[in-house]
Amino acid sequence: MTLWIVTNAALLIALVAYVQARRTARQLAQITELYWQLKFDHGELKAKVDPSTPPAPEPKQTFVPLTRLRPPSPTATAGQAPREAGSTQDQ
Repeated sequence: MTLWIVTNAALLIALVAYVQARRTARQLAQITELYWQLKFDHGELKAKVDPSTPPAPEPKQTFVPLTRLRPPSPTATAGQAPREAGSTQDQ
């Protein structure tokens, strides 16, 4: 009789543990699904509130025709600024 009670108690405990494990697994699945749904919704809302940076504007045209450039001074050499008439080097 005692063996029967112990066996039934062990079976009852195993059944309760099994039911609890299934309930926990189901709750975990629901929480996981809610997490990913929330993450997706957050991404959509973030994209609406904080859109990506706008595209860069077109660069301005910087072409200057050669006819608009002044010719260099006749006293200037390549890479040097023209000297003034009263500089200390001329003296």
